[in-house]
Amino acid sequence: MTTIRLTVAQALVRFLARQYTERDGRRQRLVTATWGIFGHGNVAGIGQALLESGPQEMPFLQGRNEQAMVHAAVGYARQSGRLSAQAVTTSIGPGATNLVTGAALATVNRLPVLLLPGDAFATRPADPVLQQLEVAHAGDVSVNDTLRPVSRFFDRITRPEALIPAALQAVRVLTDPVQTGAVTLALPQDVQAEACAWPEEFFAERVWRVRRPRPDRDELAAAAEAVRACARPLLIAGGGIRHSAAQAALAEFATATGIPVASTQAGKGAIPFDHPAEVGGIGHTGTATADALARDADLVIAAGTRLTDFTTASATLFRNPAVRFLGLNLDPYDAHKLAARPVVCDARVGLEELRAAVCGYRVDPSYEAAYKEDKRAWERLVERAYASPDEDAAPTQAQVLGLLDAVVDASDILINAAGSLPGDLHKLWRPRSADQYHVEYGYSCMGYEIPAAIGTALAAPGRPVWALVGDGTYLMNPTEIVTAVQEGVPVKIVILDNHGYASIGGLSGAVGGEGFGTAYRFRAADGAYTGAPLPVDLAANAASLGMAVIRADTVRDLRKALVEARASDRPTCVYTQTRTPDTVSGPPPAQAWWDVPVAETTTRAAAASAREEYDRQAAQRRRHL
Repeated sequence: MTTIRLTVAQALVRFLARQYTERDGRRQRLVTATWGIFGHGNVAGIGQALLESGPQEMPFLQGRNEQAMVHAAVGYARQSGRLSAQAVTTSIGPGATNLVTGAALATVNRLPVLLLPGDAFATRPADPVLQQLEVAHAGDVSVNDTLRPVSRFFDRITRPEALIPAALQAVRVLTDPVQTGAVTLALPQDVQAEACAWPEEFFAERVWRVRRPRPDRDELAAAAEAVRACARPLLIAGGGIRHSAAQAALAEFATATGIPVASTQAGKGAIPFDHPAEVGGIGHTGTATADALARDADLVIAAGTRLTDFTTASATLFRNPAVRFLGLNLDPYDAHKLAARPVVCDARVGLEELRAAVCGYRVDPSYEAAYKEDKRAWERLVERAYASPDEDAAPTQAQVLGLLDAVVDASDILINAAGSLPGDLHKLWRPRSADQYHVEYGYSCMGYEIPAAIGTALAAPGRPVWALVGDGTYLMNPTEIVTAVQEGVPVKIVILDNHGYASIGGLSGAVGGEGFGTAYRFRAADGAYTGAPLPVDLAANAASLGMAVIRADTVRDLRKALVEARASDRPTCVYTQTRTPDTVSGPPPAQAWWDVPVAETTTRAAAASAREEYDRQAAQRRRHL
């Protein structure tokens, strides 16, 4: 057997450079680059290996914040359809623990990322070494064990020989459409630099074929029978439609049957916004059209969705006593939710075969005409929210989206994750392409947008990529602006400054919290944060990190700024201070409930009133059996 003598780190880099995925006859490299920040725990191991491999074998990307590097890699993986991913390496200690939030986001959203944190010495030459966590009752615990619950696969490579099975298992999970998420290989710093004779076969090119399982014959027959028997069906399109590239199959299914299609945050854009059967977002942030259909539906086809609390309105949305569910999902765990009849399969294949199985079925014309008219009424509300009658006024948040709507085309990609923007986007935005709408709402992580925009732009070169952030989110994680400048990635950042955590402030007001601790203001004489707004200049901050910055004080200014930013070939920030809309011109309020528990006992009137409303809504919760 021919062997090659390399360090563990060198062997891992060489192995990763030769892994490929293939689906539908299309092959691509699995790990296309490694993000890194170096410290004593990885600089002499993985760092040296990346230097020795060179950019042709393993391109390297320099990050500024470990959590942000994971976000960038996740944005890349999502834009790549989960068929390509990136790795992230950090030192042991705070660098490694900074990965936890990014890992959780990746795993919750089922997006592949490979984490390669340094770890404490396997040989234990001295106890403790710098940044080693001492646990008196367990000598094998390190800070990297915090990554176990947020990783879909975790292994610690304490001997060189262990790398081969661990690396193969890591890639298996990265390429598994059900199991994928964050994968962690913890690398003790001494083992990284240790040499071993590796079998040459370990470095042969491997192609990991991404499966498209077909539905079970009996499950498909039961599903078809349920569709044929229903009168008021609704299909919910989730992120699985996007991940399986099932958009065309979904549109064909809706065209053939007339079944209306509502979308989750992850599924928005899976069917064209102007398709006759498209009825918008569903759930707490959904449209009145979709939520009304959900309340009356006698059959709900949950296709590629996890059925989260926002989608189901915390189990209060589906109110028809006779409602039943079909769970069309690759993951049996999700396919069985809400006591659904499961159809465990790939979303694209499942929709194609279900369409054939119900050939000739179509909803009643009156049902179809009614939801189409409701959709037209909703679009009139969208236009009203987008309208900007006063060119010299500061824009509302909805007007910002309306102005952006007039600027973009199908090539643009919008990224958001937290604050009030996800709600407005889900209700109002009209995606021009299947991958334009990129809202991370599985973990809704503040600080995701800017690094994710960089990763997305790397996966979609030449396309305009917009990171939409509020001031609270911007302050969480602006550091990767430096990376965008360094790499020449022309992302566009739109900062909407409303002087605080306005989204959670609004929620606080609704649940009896009275907006406590959510405004960015000086303290008043009574100690509350009700003084003047803080003199924070976010535009100046972005400029100090190397971005081109355009300030827009009015609707007129903002319109010009967005056009200029879109045309820019360098990282560009558009900064605007938004105003609160009135109840007439603002976006429609939430169309369904969301369970945020309210204080059961209180001395304050606001909380007492909120509790009464909470009890009224919670009484409508239902266990679907």
